[in-house]
Amino acid sequence: MKDINVIPLTAENTRALQDTIYVIGGKWKLPILFSICSGNKHFKDIQRSIPGITTRMLSRSLKELLDNKIITRRTYSDSPVIIEYEFTEYSKEYAILINQMIEWGKRHRKLIIESV
Repeated sequence: MKDINVIPLTAENTRALQDTIYVIGGKWKLPILFSICSGNKHFKDIQRSIPGITTRMLSRSLKELLDNKIITRRTYSDSPVIIEYEFTEYSKEYAILINQMIEWGKRHRKLIIESV
């Protein structure tokens, strides 16, 4: 593994990795971010795009993403009230990471299936 260009192993870098995993970890946060990144801005649209997610889990995950400044929640006072979720400027780089993770996941699945 010495030929792989990796950031040095330090306490600070380990903490940064742990922080990242904390913010986007779990079963639902990345699919939620992928859904928002794909253009779904409303709660029901996000929920419909993620098979198996419950209303409660989506609400909880959205709140955690809001608390960590990954997404914003915008409320429009029309009748009925419209709520939209979007990436913050700060977190738009997550779209790049999500795309890379999807591509890696496709390659990994292919590798595993071909080895069976």
